[in-house]
Amino acid sequence: MDIGIIFPQTEIETGKDAIIKFAKTAENLGFSHIFMADHVLGANPAVHEHVRDHYYTHDSIINEVFVTLGFISAITEKIGLMTGILILPQRSAALVAKQSAEIAVLSNDRFRLGIGVGWNHVEFEALGMDFENRGPFVTEQIQLIRELWSKDIVDFHGQWHDVSQAGLNPRPNRKIPLWLGAGSSFFPKPPKVVLQRVAEYADGWCPNFEPDDQGREIVDTVTRMMEANHRDPSTLLLEGRIRTSGKTPDEIKKEIEQWRELGASHIGIENRRAGIKGIQSHLEAMNDFVTQVGFS
Repeated sequence: MDIGIIFPQTEIETGKDAIIKFAKTAENLGFSHIFMADHVLGANPAVHEHVRDHYYTHDSIINEVFVTLGFISAITEKIGLMTGILILPQRSAALVAKQSAEIAVLSNDRFRLGIGVGWNHVEFEALGMDFENRGPFVTEQIQLIRELWSKDIVDFHGQWHDVSQAGLNPRPNRKIPLWLGAGSSFFPKPPKVVLQRVAEYADGWCPNFEPDDQGREIVDTVTRMMEANHRDPSTLLLEGRIRTSGKTPDEIKKEIEQWRELGASHIGIENRRAGIKGIQSHLEAMNDFVTQVGFS
């Protein structure tokens, strides 16, 4: 089981020095991948009630995910890179296909594209995209992106997208794994339509539930949906998330085993939202995980 680290968006200083220290330390300590959250804009909580008491606001430092992962790919050699989770329907599908292909090429195929539908209507409005139709819209985006990655010339005409005899160059050397987010820390149980999208289209998924009985029930639901879609459930990878805040090393080890029993192929360690701030504190938290918990 691969154990990666969640990039501490909002909690480290801006600028390249902090990013370099985080990425190089994560690689040197042996983490398998860096998982990086995405937001283009943060809303003002004085005006927008839905972001009050939220950790993504206009005051939050949020590094742009493609630029930052491209930068990290140049200063590392082996650690995996993943958008976790890119809000795809507020972006151009063709542009995301291009950006993803470029990072995959530059990183020698270390990149996974993790996508979700998002929750902040303020970002969609600012970016000129439709918040209400983001579910069916993202399904068509997935179909187009995969065609652009895999074909020299694409002729695609959907409900929202038209590509007439055009293609990407460079294209990825091999298939870019496409992962779907499912649920959030506020609403960990994903709606049925999200699970159905995972079952139909995902190479892997990143749920936000705990590895408990409810989590097992959700995994079983996705398994049944995949079988109904004539897909082999064993081909779907799963990344669990472990929030370390307030947990002892033994509790974290137990949670890792619970995710393993649930069939997880990957784990994302989240040291965010634990009351620590600044790059040095996050470097120490990563080192504490390795020395006190480890990767076994």
